[in-house]
Amino acid sequence: MHSELEQLLILQDRQQKIRHIQTEIKILPLERAHLESQLAVTAAGVELLKQKGRQVEVERYENEISKLEDQELELMIEADKVKGELEAADKSARATKDSISRQLADLETKSKALETQQAELANEREALASKIDADLLDQFERLFNSKGDAAIVAVEHGVCTGCHMKITTATAARVKAGKEIVNCEQCGRILYLGQ
Repeated sequence: MHSELEQLLILQDRQQKIRHIQTEIKILPLERAHLESQLAVTAAGVELLKQKGRQVEVERYENEISKLEDQELELMIEADKVKGELEAADKSARATKDSISRQLADLETKSKALETQQAELANEREALASKIDADLLDQFERLFNSKGDAAIVAVEHGVCTGCHMKITTATAARVKAGKEIVNCEQCGRILYLGQ
């Protein structure tokens, strides 16, 4: 296989990994926003229960003066029920907050790791790219950007695996020889001999 073709295959792999990491990095703020909105909803629910608890207490004290003991007893039972709900909601909110805090920390760690990995891959890609002929690299870049991650494809059974079209016998022979960079006549992708 042509030495620059091998370098281009490695370069293509690094660019695919960079593109994948960039996609993951773009998703991280959405995941963070989702977790933060969950936290806000939980806090709002707890606040609503607290307000409900205060409201029941106010009613109980106002009705103590004007209502009979049995009505007062009913309100006290309702207040106890709301207090139990509030305690359960507070406990649930604390657990949710702890869980979301851990998830946010994990997201931050993942974000830093992905950024580091992206920087390493970008450095490796630059080192690889500097060893390749400028015209060939320019051709590769155009193909990579226009063909969606597959600028270099294998020839298998006389067929380009990029466009799935049969290549000419002469083109197949040139690919098999491995002495030059050969492009598919149909799609323009760079070809190499598949296994």
